[in-house]
Amino acid sequence: MQLIMKLVAGLFAVYAIVAIAAFILQRRLMYFPDPERVSPASFNLPGVTERIIDAPDGARLISWFAKPAPGQPTILYFHGNAGNLASRAERVRRYVSRGYGVLFMSYRSYSGSTGSPSERNNVADAKLAYDALIADGVAPDEIFVYGESLGSGVAVQLAAANEIAGLVLDAPYTTIVDVAALEYAYLPVRPFVFDRYETVRYLPRVTAPLLILHGEADRVIPVEMGRAVYNAANAPKEIVTFPRAGHSDHHIHGSYDEMFRWIDAVMKGQMRETDQRIEGAAQ
Repeated sequence: MQLIMKLVAGLFAVYAIVAIAAFILQRRLMYFPDPERVSPASFNLPGVTERIIDAPDGARLISWFAKPAPGQPTILYFHGNAGNLASRAERVRRYVSRGYGVLFMSYRSYSGSTGSPSERNNVADAKLAYDALIADGVAPDEIFVYGESLGSGVAVQLAAANEIAGLVLDAPYTTIVDVAALEYAYLPVRPFVFDRYETVRYLPRVTAPLLILHGEADRVIPVEMGRAVYNAANAPKEIVTFPRAGHSDHHIHGSYDEMFRWIDAVMKGQMRETDQRIEGAAQ
């Protein structure tokens, strides 16, 4: 009996250590920055330049920027929790080749940006990026905000408080807490998450047209969360899911075309409310 009690006590001690470590290191488990600073010229992106956005607290945010062609919108893009701007170079290329302007902002500690990422910092920095476009003379109704994975929570909060033309959410979640509870089901994470990114809390304040893109084989953020976000959102809204796509590969299944179609429709005032599946073949 004593041996069993010792084993139970030992297991509990190990569990407590794991739980405490997860609590203390939770931002390291949420953010996976690649700090390498890479010039857009390295990827032969004509018209794309590096732009530094200075935060009031002294942090410097590295961004990639391109002006739009006449009559075209600008994509204000917030990326996911891993990699850097260089990881999104092909997306930049596709948008710029379409004539869109772009402003891809890297979070603190990503892509050469200084400081440390957090929900508070990321959302505040997103507003700085939005204000930079406004200062450039880009009208709010020409700005489409794009949130990729983690960035969807940033994008929703920005869209809830500012006028924009439209909002694109790529693999969105209901809250980061829900994602953490799935990933760490063996830990009592819900009360202890610092950066909560409560998408469904802010969605009712978003009045801009919404497009959701989500892979049905996504094992990081289940497509059911994308559908829950869609159901909680105001109209006009669309959700497009891709049966064979995972978390970050729906672009090879046709999501670029769906996004371009939707932006054209928004610009022309021809939005529709749909829930569709795209079987697109890999390209």
